[in-house]
Amino acid sequence: MEIRADEVSRIIREQIREFGSGPSADETGQIVTVGDGIAYVYGLSGAMAGELLDFGHGVVGIAMNLEEDMVGAAIMGDDVKLKEGDEVKRMKRIASVPVGEAMLGRVVDALGRPIDGGPPVDSPTMRNLEGKAPGVVQRRPVCEPIFTGIKAIDALTPIGRGQRELVIGDRQTGKTALAVDAIINQKGAGVLCIYVAIGQKVSTVARVVDKLRAHGAMEYTAVVVAGASEPAALQYLAPFAGVAIGEHFMESRRHALVVYDDLSKHAVAYRELALLLRRPPGRDAYPGDIFYLHSRLLERAARLSDELGGGSLTAIPIVETQAGDISAYIPTNVISITDGQIYLDSDLFYSGQRPAINAGLSVSRVGGAAQTRAMKRVAGTLRLDLAQYREMKSFAQFGAELDESTRRQIGRGERLTELLKQKQYRPMRISEQVIQIYCGVTGHLDGIRLDQVAQFADGLLRHVEESDDELVKKMESSGDLDVLSSQRLEAHIEEFKKQFVPVAQEAAP
Repeated sequence: MEIRADEVSRIIREQIREFGSGPSADETGQIVTVGDGIAYVYGLSGAMAGELLDFGHGVVGIAMNLEEDMVGAAIMGDDVKLKEGDEVKRMKRIASVPVGEAMLGRVVDALGRPIDGGPPVDSPTMRNLEGKAPGVVQRRPVCEPIFTGIKAIDALTPIGRGQRELVIGDRQTGKTALAVDAIINQKGAGVLCIYVAIGQKVSTVARVVDKLRAHGAMEYTAVVVAGASEPAALQYLAPFAGVAIGEHFMESRRHALVVYDDLSKHAVAYRELALLLRRPPGRDAYPGDIFYLHSRLLERAARLSDELGGGSLTAIPIVETQAGDISAYIPTNVISITDGQIYLDSDLFYSGQRPAINAGLSVSRVGGAAQTRAMKRVAGTLRLDLAQYREMKSFAQFGAELDESTRRQIGRGERLTELLKQKQYRPMRISEQVIQIYCGVTGHLDGIRLDQVAQFADGLLRHVEESDDELVKKMESSGDLDVLSSQRLEAHIEEFKKQFVPVAQEAAP
């Protein structure tokens, strides 16, 4: 058989032309090992950190460890169908989530896929889960309040737009309840909300969504869920999905509030991934970058400068403690990242103080900058009165003889503590809070029986609103309580005290 030179040259030209047109090691790889939600893939030399990978069978993963010959990936789905030798393809897309108005009212997973039974989210805009936080020059000081509707918070530990305020306490002390009340209170305030549920029972999240829907809050709220039964990779990504949604609103000149419930379970999910990916363990077996994980998440909350539109993203992370130990590893990490903490005490909770906020351990590093002038005027002495009450109360436990001044301080502290009690799903307007707190700090409750304080405070609100609606509207619009308004409020309180008749309450069975 004769070898023709033109035939040889044609074959060589075709091979050169087709070289690189098929799948290459840059684009595809093969599973080397798989198990426990982690896969090591040989190849994929072109993969990027955080890139989504297609494992087939409808399973998606995310590239986390980029090694010389292999890629360590976390699988976001069921890995039972995956086996060694299976082909893995790059999706050429960094993990991202749909953002925009279409997310409001929806319940989605960490990748923006709906889990509320509705259609896919119809949004033309996608945003990477990981992003760079605004720099110092791009920010403006926190100077505008974001009201939670909870007296004990708005008066003692106020939260400003762009702030990061931690809610910390043992399990079942009302941490989620505070966050839900804060979301409900944003109705009509122009603040869009994102609630991120990490590692919780789906039934618990469903109850929260039902409450938000019942109060009309789902109209301006997006819910991101990575339940306890979900893979650790989705629990790890969920808060980043929430902050990405909030950042879109912030950069479009609006205000957003994001709740992370909770970062303790987020840290546990990341620890699980890190250990399975053979990353070196550190303290409490957490990887060395656990602090960086939460700091790069929470630093993305900001109040943008006027040149960038003046939008804001406020973060309320939640951390669960064990037996009140706020000096543990994850709590101290998050405390040092945030701008203050609201500490919920289990002893207060079980003694009937709801919300169970410990005023001594709770602090806001923004302080009066995030309060209206009216609230600053009336709440100025509230923290001092409560601190003196706690000190005198502990002193009185020794059975010592108390003088009249000490008894008066204890009596006022007891009434102020009773005044700060508030029912769940009952957020209050700022004018209502100011009226009640003014009544307490000026001593008008000192002559009221302790079990009648709540009745008196609620009745006073109705009396002022019915007899002087103009005063209430003025306080709401101006945010101030000037001398004339104080005199009018004093007159209303004195008038109501004369006509106050407590209603007998039925004894509990």
